Amino acid sequence: MVDTDLVVVGAGGGLAGALRAAEHGLDVVVVEADEHFRRGNNTAMSTAMVPGAGSRFQRAAGIDDSPELFLADVEAKTAGAADRRVARALTTVSASLVEWLADGVGLPIELPVDMDYPGHSARRVHTVPGRHGSSLLRGLADAVAASDRIDLLCPSRAVDVQLRDGAVVTVSDPSGATEVITARAVLLATNGFGADASLVAEHVGEIAGATYHGSEYARGDALRLGTALGAATGCLDAYQGHAALSAAARTLVTWTTVMHGAVVVDADGRRFADETAGYSEFAAWLAARPGARGWVVLDQRIDALSRAFGDYRDVVDSGALRWAGNVADLAGLLGVPTSVLAGELADAAAVARGEQDADRVGRTSVEAPLAAPLAAVEIVPALFHTQGGLRVDEHARVLDADERPLGPVYASGGAAVGMSGHGAAGYLAGNGLLPALGLAHLAADHLAATPRLQEVSP
Repeated sequence: MVDTDLVVVGAGGGLAGALRAAEHGLDVVVVEADEHFRRGNNTAMSTAMVPGAGSRFQRAAGIDDSPELFLADVEAKTAGAADRRVARALTTVSASLVEWLADGVGLPIELPVDMDYPGHSARRVHTVPGRHGSSLLRGLADAVAASDRIDLLCPSRAVDVQLRDGAVVTVSDPSGATEVITARAVLLATNGFGADASLVAEHVGEIAGATYHGSEYARGDALRLGTALGAATGCLDAYQGHAALSAAARTLVTWTTVMHGAVVVDADGRRFADETAGYSEFAAWLAARPGARGWVVLDQRIDALSRAFGDYRDVVDSGALRWAGNVADLAGLLGVPTSVLAGELADAAAVARGEQDADRVGRTSVEAPLAAPLAAVEIVPALFHTQGGLRVDEHARVLDADERPLGPVYASGGAAVGMSGHGAAGYLAGNGLLPALGLAHLAADHLAATPRLQEVSP
């Protein structure tokens, strides 16, 4: 007796899979451990960036893009280390995914054209007004609540998955009471293992000492459930870091400040790397500096441009920005030598004015010279989420060590291998949400196209 068609374990990006399955006429049960998931999971804590290559939003903005160009960007950023099958599937589905989020879910998708993101050769990162994941997740969760084909068990945690005539999922509530759900298939969408200190130390030790800024429920549940079934894993050393977590507000400053011309200095007032390389790898670089702290230095122009991001407005509202009328006064506020800070800003300004091709740290693009009054916000490096996980194919089916599908088991987001290759440097903006939403979407499509009789044997 099958209770439902699909069990989705995790109410973040996995909700896209639940909604897509329901759209296909399938019945779904979503199992979520965090009763506060609407504001507490990694999807809710994101900046709602979803790349879509070749979308109608791009065409309307006159942007020429394609899945092939996006895939080339992924391969360049990851130095060819990304799982090509997964990367190709996700770059191919990306445009239809963002359009489905608008048309099928009803989200107010928009395409910011006010800035570039590191590693993306076209402006393809779509988002929602306010550019905050809480709005994105709210839209998904509201659509789930309105569906008569989707049931939500929350708070409940999947503690076991067996493959017998489909998937047999055992869930436990906070009291310890258990329930067994039988389904045609299960989608593991519990994110990665960023909240498990032992797994972080084992697989991404270079960032283990940094602040973890993600869901407390990202404990590696999918990794344990999948490997117990014989799943293969890949790129477990991959992660998204971020160098711009406000030390005071513990809210993301956002790297938009940098892309609009801000610079990052360490506790001594010195720049130490090209900020446009990417905010993920910059986290490890900042963690290695004296005191593992630094400053984002910006001006009023950048401040105004960055207020489109809800996270940045939260930083401003917290009082974390320190303003000064000139470089000397700002250096005094930061406790760094005026000559050092002034020299770093002058070096970047020379690039902005076209007086030199690159500055001392190799940065070749600075939107405009910083102009007084100036501001600085203290930052600390953070681990946002891990990027590696269970190996999957182009349909999000979990694979064994011989590259064979295990059976009716899918994985998405941080539970899956992803598209970021190894370490932190392969991460592109949106490479967290695209696998979370995209692989869940692909899983639902595959299950819907699979004859029911094929689901009765593992």
